[in-house]
Amino acid sequence: ALRRLRKFARQGAADQLDMDDTIRSTARNAGYLDLKMVPERHNAVKVLIFFDVGGSMDPHVRVCEELFSAARLEFKHMEYFYFHNFIYESVWKNNIRRMNETLSTWDILHKYTPDYKVIFVGDATMAPYEITHPGGSIEHWNEEAGATWFQRVTEHFRKVVWLNPLPESYWGSGGSLGITQQLVNNHMYPLTIEGLESAMRQLSK
Repeated sequence: ALRRLRKFARQGAADQLDMDDTIRSTARNAGYLDLKMVPERHNAVKVLIFFDVGGSMDPHVRVCEELFSAARLEFKHMEYFYFHNFIYESVWKNNIRRMNETLSTWDILHKYTPDYKVIFVGDATMAPYEITHPGGSIEHWNEEAGATWFQRVTEHFRKVVWLNPLPESYWGSGGSLGITQQLVNNHMYPLTIEGLESAMRQLSK
């Protein structure tokens, strides 16, 4: 399903044989072999993935690991980050040292260009105030509401989707799930093959 989000480009050193051009050039060269090389083709799509970790996401660790592995293979330009329940002013890359090695969400918004495709992965299951209120985080005091930070993400990046490991029948339309769906402009999809395909179609529009 991730292959739907493909845009190939040739980058880097010319180290891959271009067979068609080699044949043409050799024919023009009176039969003397004239090797033509080109840079290797890579998926040029750039992706940021934000994973919700801990708590209610623990039962979904395996499927998230499978998604991460598949994405690493598919996308040459991919960065990942972790958060708990909802995004606030910081995220992290090392879950073991999450309290000591945080990354500023502002820095991410300044570092990565709007053409990056953004994927959030989480069950969006929490108390609504964790999204809507300053101080709503259950782990630290957040000066600004999670919704404010999420809106900054969607305003900066052109394409943002949310993948939810919970079956779609569990979502409902209220509570934290309903708020998250509104914030992501209803681009929430189940973490299934069909859901991934729908999400990739949305990101590739």
